[in-house]
Amino acid sequence: MRYQGYLIDLDGTIYLGKEPIPAGKRFIERLEKAGIPYLFVTNNTTKRPQAVRQNLADNFEIQVPLATIYTATLATIDYMAAKGLGKKVYVIGEAGLVEMILEAGYELEEVEPDYVVVGLDSDVTYEKLTVATLAIQKGAHFIGTNPDKNIPTERGLVPGAGSLLALIETATRVAPVIIGKPQAIIMEKSLERLGLNAEQVLMVGDNYETDIQAGLQNGIDTLLVLSGFTQKADVAALVKAPTFIVDSLDDWSV
Repeated sequence: MRYQGYLIDLDGTIYLGKEPIPAGKRFIERLEKAGIPYLFVTNNTTKRPQAVRQNLADNFEIQVPLATIYTATLATIDYMAAKGLGKKVYVIGEAGLVEMILEAGYELEEVEPDYVVVGLDSDVTYEKLTVATLAIQKGAHFIGTNPDKNIPTERGLVPGAGSLLALIETATRVAPVIIGKPQAIIMEKSLERLGLNAEQVLMVGDNYETDIQAGLQNGIDTLLVLSGFTQKADVAALVKAPTFIVDSLDDWSV
């Protein structure tokens, strides 16, 4: 089957940490040559799309238009715009997340914000968590940028945004609306950006729990590439199989 568009993960699919995956670069070049639209879909909220693009260019020799990069930050902003509750927000997150929300026309407010947005924040404090908790208790709409409980680092698995969300949910007894993969919101917004429907698109990624589940849970065909998180030994135990599985993106014809 020929797909009219692609949603593509980055780390583990196009590159692996700081190491290139040559097949990933060749895959993007084939899409470009065929004129097939694609969107990189990432849960990372610590980097602005410009930085993601620069990383691809500088470290992996992959040149792509800025419009092909769709982060959980952009999806969060798109969600708030569609929700239309107001322009006041309290944010727990890195500078990139905060700056982009402000650039979208929102104002920071601690006491009675319309939204509380929580993403990964390496400088999180008890006071920040307290402000968020009190605002949600007063009725602010609780948004989590992504559900990732952990982040793999050289030190091991450290807390991710999902861990902060769990703490605030415990304190408020309010479940957040979660934006990032594998949830529906980022996938629906990605399809809107491509101008295609779910049946026309293939989700490509290396992580069964996020990338492939994002497709499985949202009616999008999936291509699992065994170049990163999910290994060949894991495949037999998968509850629901991806639509396609390849060892390398060199094995996939667009």
